[in-house]
Amino acid sequence: MSQLVINLPAQKVWVRKEYLRDLKDGYGEFVEGVWVTAKSIPGRAFYFETYLPEYGAMFDKLPISAFVSEPKTPDPDLDLPNLQFWNCMDYGVRCIEKQFIGSMDFEVRTRHFGNLKGEYLFTLDNYHPDHDIIDTNVSEIPQEHKSHNCIELENGQYALYPNNRTRIYDLSITPETPLTPDFKVSTEYYQVENGIRWGRLGDTDEYFWETPSESRNISVGSTNI
Repeated sequence: MSQLVINLPAQKVWVRKEYLRDLKDGYGEFVEGVWVTAKSIPGRAFYFETYLPEYGAMFDKLPISAFVSEPKTPDPDLDLPNLQFWNCMDYGVRCIEKQFIGSMDFEVRTRHFGNLKGEYLFTLDNYHPDHDIIDTNVSEIPQEHKSHNCIELENGQYALYPNNRTRIYDLSITPETPLTPDFKVSTEYYQVENGIRWGRLGDTDEYFWETPSESRNISVGSTNI
């Protein structure tokens, strides 16, 4: 496999200590940390690897629900299915920062806690990394693919939400009362080569090439002049 883990921006977080104790104790305690990497395993939540300066240690494979932005219990306190909407979709994963929307106001529509506001951090996006391995997942099927936008919520938790559960507002260009989206899920595979009746180029080595039909049209045009 050519991908499993991806570097993350060095985001300072607080780890809920019960996650460092395998959920057996440590509730209500917090440990300072810095995100290092994220792992993508199909059918599971993203796993975060975190550096813990106080211990000089790394701790791996924690879900997004293990982290808060301040060392206190959030209110409301969202569970994992309300913080990550979909499981990972493949081993292939990339981390990007969407610069244009990075400073805009975010609002997510949770499963059970209504709408919550937050601040955008980065996006994790899946793809199928190796075409020599059968693609048994759906990361590259148009109607099934989802982005995972990482958002620091106002209640102090972090969330991974797809575009279609997120509203994004810009102070300058978004109207005071935005329209309600009435979009349909994209099901089309868009491409620009197969099935195009335009001519083939296998018979020419010209740098500024023309297809036979283009050459005929130019000749006819010149004759008319």
